[in-house]
Amino acid sequence: MEGFIERYEQMPVREIWLLDIEEGKEKMDIVGKMAQRMWDASPYDVKVYRTLDRRKALMDADFVTTQFRVGQMNARIKDERIPFSYGLLGQETNGAGGIFKALRTIPVVLEIVEEMKELCPDAWLINFTNPSGMVTEAVIRYGKWDKVIGLCNVPISAMNKEYKLLGKETADLTYKFAGLNHFHWHRVFDTEGREVTGRIIENLYKGDAGMPKNVPEVPFYMEHLRNIGMIPCAYHRYYYRQEEMLKQGLEQYRSIGTRAEQVRDTEKQLFEEYRDEKINQKPEALSKRGGTHYSTAACETIVSLYCDKKSHMVVSTKNQGALPDLDPDCVVEVSAYISAAGPLPIFFGPLKPAERGWLQVMKNMELCVCEAAVTGDYGMVLQAFTLNPLIPSGETSRRVLDELMIAHKKYLPQFKGVVNQIEAKGITIKDDLSRN
Repeated sequence: MEGFIERYEQMPVREIWLLDIEEGKEKMDIVGKMAQRMWDASPYDVKVYRTLDRRKALMDADFVTTQFRVGQMNARIKDERIPFSYGLLGQETNGAGGIFKALRTIPVVLEIVEEMKELCPDAWLINFTNPSGMVTEAVIRYGKWDKVIGLCNVPISAMNKEYKLLGKETADLTYKFAGLNHFHWHRVFDTEGREVTGRIIENLYKGDAGMPKNVPEVPFYMEHLRNIGMIPCAYHRYYYRQEEMLKQGLEQYRSIGTRAEQVRDTEKQLFEEYRDEKINQKPEALSKRGGTHYSTAACETIVSLYCDKKSHMVVSTKNQGALPDLDPDCVVEVSAYISAAGPLPIFFGPLKPAERGWLQVMKNMELCVCEAAVTGDYGMVLQAFTLNPLIPSGETSRRVLDELMIAHKKYLPQFKGVVNQIEAKGITIKDDLSRN
């Protein structure tokens, strides 16, 4: 709401429709009233509607944004706690938890796409439902819907922090990002065209480099970054410092609770603030939620499409040759200019052997997950688990897979037959807090 209010003169919004399911109605009502108060406090006459009827919300929409969690926060808690209970990483978008979030989410997104084809065929779908890259891939590959852009706040968070490490302003630097969602690298150049990536790398330990709230600050090895010659995204810590990240995650799991459990407590505080009818602007506590800068990413992308601004954004979109190490039709996260015709990816070029290897393994893992989400093929999920660098292959990982299947069976109808077979073997969930 804040982002659209700030950009109203560029894009005069008339109506905003908030949509949820019955289980989310209370939250939607609280947020909807808060959103309306924000508009009422602005100079603009905009109406915020709330509905549980998806078709009603989609009818004649110009833009559709998706940000939801199938199974709500309890599903994320299971995604994190079940792997941790076996000594594996439990994380929202990486490892086993990220795979199962995609398996639950992709079928629902594809349902939305089919309704958009009927009810708002000219609309753009702006997705920041995680795992954003895989969701965007599925929309294009299986939904046959090219008018989609995947977003993430991680790149814009880095850009809003790194310039300070050089004593510069944001306008003094040019960024080039390339990779996958939560698995990208970037390079930086100054106004003279000189690359300053190395200088930022040297200064990474001297200030705030834009770490997301949900990623522990385990430092990269300096020698590693110098060799890469690019700045990895925050989530690379799960791969480059896997041992330390797993150790921290397990310590939280055994003491204060996983990130999902911590976020659940933060959300309670936020919604209490949202209820206050005197509040008509964004609460400060929202910055602790982990979604900082989503407003800038989402609203600037939408306004750039509407106004043909050609703003530089980092988005998940079709590769189209930006990364020649991957197929041109697959989805990547890259720098692009956002025009009325959609994203225009900026050529990044081939990667060095190590990064190329990482990229190709991770992309093919994503493709396995997308196919499994659509087909309900258990063997394909096993393929994804085997490919994923954060999941050691063997009986332990298969046990985690089976427990996650049982835990999320309500939201995995494509795997109904598989779940029945797993339960027939007598497999149950080990972690007490993940049972409900």
